[in-house]
Amino acid sequence: MTKRNIQTRNNAKTLRTEMTPPEAKLWSILRGGRLEGIKFVRQMVFGPHYIADFAARSHRLVIELDGDSHAGSEAHDAVRTAYKESKGYKVIRFANHDVFENPEGVGRMILAAINRDWS
Repeated sequence: MTKRNIQTRNNAKTLRTEMTPPEAKLWSILRGGRLEGIKFVRQMVFGPHYIADFAARSHRLVIELDGDSHAGSEAHDAVRTAYKESKGYKVIRFANHDVFENPEGVGRMILAAINRDWS
């Protein structure tokens, strides 16, 4: 069993209280089972070093939001994604602008990813 890093856990707690506007928008879609009754969590810690933006544990799905800060970090993102997938999670990514410009479409894509894996 992988030990949790206290600093990573504390970072996740901070990220939960200081959500970016795109994270807050997506959370308004996901929270409280609003998306087909599926329970999502924010800033879920993976192992000692990684944090997922959102996750549905019951469906083993991670949702990552990519903003301008991710430009140039594709290699690092690929390593993080591979780690989460090695733990049995499917990872889907959305650009921040997608959440603002087409929130209903993002919700449909999340449900499609879940239904694809659970049908």
